[in-house]
Amino acid sequence: MALNRLDLNLLHVFDTIYREGSLTRAARALHLTQPAVSHSLSRLREHFDDPLFTRQGNQMVPTPLARRFLETMRPGLTQIQGAVNQFHAFDPATQRKTYSLGLRDILESTFLPRLMQRLEVYPELEIVSQRIARRDMETQLAAGKLDFAVDVLLPVSNQTSHELLQRDRLVVLAREGHPLAEATLDMEGYLSAKHVLVSSRTEGPGIEDFELSRLGVQRSIRLRCQHYYAACRVVESSDLLLTMPEAYARIIAERANIRIMNPPADLPSLDVHLYWHKAYEKEPALVWFREQLTAITNTPPQP
Repeated sequence: MALNRLDLNLLHVFDTIYREGSLTRAARALHLTQPAVSHSLSRLREHFDDPLFTRQGNQMVPTPLARRFLETMRPGLTQIQGAVNQFHAFDPATQRKTYSLGLRDILESTFLPRLMQRLEVYPELEIVSQRIARRDMETQLAAGKLDFAVDVLLPVSNQTSHELLQRDRLVVLAREGHPLAEATLDMEGYLSAKHVLVSSRTEGPGIEDFELSRLGVQRSIRLRCQHYYAACRVVESSDLLLTMPEAYARIIAERANIRIMNPPADLPSLDVHLYWHKAYEKEPALVWFREQLTAITNTPPQP
């Protein structure tokens, strides 16, 4: 298994198959034919005396040896790529590039309009937004399957970089004509109403409930659902109140008979962070895109 018997170009093929999980997608990313990628994989299998990837449905799943090899090989490959990339600038006006961005549904609504407006002058760029389980975010970033993720502050390893993009405060929504929507919302009124809680969990408090508990009060939850849009539709046709991030609330309120009110207490803000893997942070195309994501944070969508 001597290095002088291994074509280093095969390592790039290996890394791309691992990242894409498909020979077809790997061929497209490498600008090669699928038979050429298959031939390269055959050479790698012969060299390592291991299948490296096994097909499970439409996915090429790495073997244990492939996973161990990637962990050892990727830092060196990244150094080589970095040395090459420093001599090549990225031109978004002429170069084709697909960016994979991890966004939860509410952040899609607030980030994508501004992002696509900013990228309108770059027709060669494609954006793929996907929802990734938080427990898988770092793995996806490390494997290169995800370029960036935008989410609340999460505990991450020292291999994942992140920076604060924006702070989003919590507001309270009620239907137009709601008895509590005509006056300043105080704690007594807030607690007298029943509420909608949006959460992917089937039980447990929301972020606002921790602060209410600290104040020694508890609200009454009438409905627990998974999406803010559904919750807003319920609020629009009922006397339930909804506490939610302001940025998305403003978008919903443009097309709904909903009143936005200040909460009766200082609730914690939602810190939205941008995440990326340190192994790729110097790649020109990713440096440029990170700048675009940072730039749109305080830029509202144009009507």
